[in-house]
Amino acid sequence: MTTLSRKRVTPSWLVSLVAGLAAFGTYSCMYAFRKAFTAGTYSTLQLGPLDYKVWLILAQMLGYTLSKFYGIRFLAQRRPQQRIPTLIALLSMAGLALLGFALCPVPYNIVFLFLNGLPLGMIWGLVFSFLEGRRHTELMGAVMAISLIFASGLVKTVGLLLIRWGGISEFWMPFLTGLVFSVPLAGCLYVLSQIPAPSAEDKRLRTERRPMNRTQRRLFIRQFLPGIVLTVLVYTLLTVARDIRDNFEVEIWQRLGYGNQPGIYTQVDGPVALSVLLLLSLLILVRNNLKAFSLIHLMIIGACLLMGFATLAYNAGQLSGLHWMALSGLGLYLAYVPYNAIFFERMLATFREKGNVAFVMSLADSFGYLGSVGVLCLKEFSQEGLSWGQFYNQILLFVALSGAVLALASLYYFRKKHSIPSVSYPALVHD
Repeated sequence: MTTLSRKRVTPSWLVSLVAGLAAFGTYSCMYAFRKAFTAGTYSTLQLGPLDYKVWLILAQMLGYTLSKFYGIRFLAQRRPQQRIPTLIALLSMAGLALLGFALCPVPYNIVFLFLNGLPLGMIWGLVFSFLEGRRHTELMGAVMAISLIFASGLVKTVGLLLIRWGGISEFWMPFLTGLVFSVPLAGCLYVLSQIPAPSAEDKRLRTERRPMNRTQRRLFIRQFLPGIVLTVLVYTLLTVARDIRDNFEVEIWQRLGYGNQPGIYTQVDGPVALSVLLLLSLLILVRNNLKAFSLIHLMIIGACLLMGFATLAYNAGQLSGLHWMALSGLGLYLAYVPYNAIFFERMLATFREKGNVAFVMSLADSFGYLGSVGVLCLKEFSQEGLSWGQFYNQILLFVALSGAVLALASLYYFRKKHSIPSVSYPALVHD
């Protein structure tokens, strides 16, 4: 008697859902290592012409920016089996830097925020590489991307609770917040390691994703240079606005009169995150890559306009501070998140390029954070004396108009480019 065994096949939708949730959990936990320190105000400390907190943010952002530039090459060449060990090593380095921040006296501990930012700039590209090139990448990417909204408020809430209710100092709070999230982080990394590779059908619909050597990276940039320039400009503007909101949200809410409500972050960011998730997930219904890529552009343009109109309405007294933060946040993240989740995914699929999202994303991120550092320095060393709330207000208006115009130009370029045959990559040769 012969016994026939069947291998159980997990439905692709279930794989996608689990993968998206694991990616969301991983990046949310990473935020505990990156953004928890911003829950502190460090209001009694000053170093030279700048507040101590500004020095901390500048130090971490500088490390994060350098990490993005290094990641252009590093992430483009990572193979699947290298992802989990690399993630563990990078996150461990970031945690040890926070321990150094707690132990080292002021102001010398500023250098540990720089060391903390160095490894964290490559986490997004590594995690997203588990999701790209699949028929359900929009759904998975959208689930992962809402961590950019949700996790920031979550870790700040935990950080504030440790300070106010736990009696933890502002210097130990970032390290202890990271410890709180370490256990769920380990579980999420394990789930990520079990995700199967893209199927043949995934590759047919979205193209195969491969490591890219130096020649292929240069060819890709040369082939899409005008579109890349436009994309990087839009993304840089959005990164500047998003970083100001993310890094100084505590100060902005205080100015609006909500400084004594630790839950205000999740109260506002939670619905914003769910709205962005819903809208981005709907793109999974669009099978045609060019059509989806165009719709993403239109979504970004509309989001920029929403951000601008909400700010104008608030300035005219027609919106409360709470509703302004909610609506402008929805517009900001609805424009910003697609570049981190699906914009480059659909770009590669539209033009049938066998590269990887991590390379293009790191390229945009490196200039985005460089611009963010520059604007932060410009604001702090200028003599205008604007509060962070006032500065954020002005930045939103500028980004809304400029971002909408540049995104429209990007849409025109890529649709025109689609009619021109692309250049194939040379044979895969590693540096």
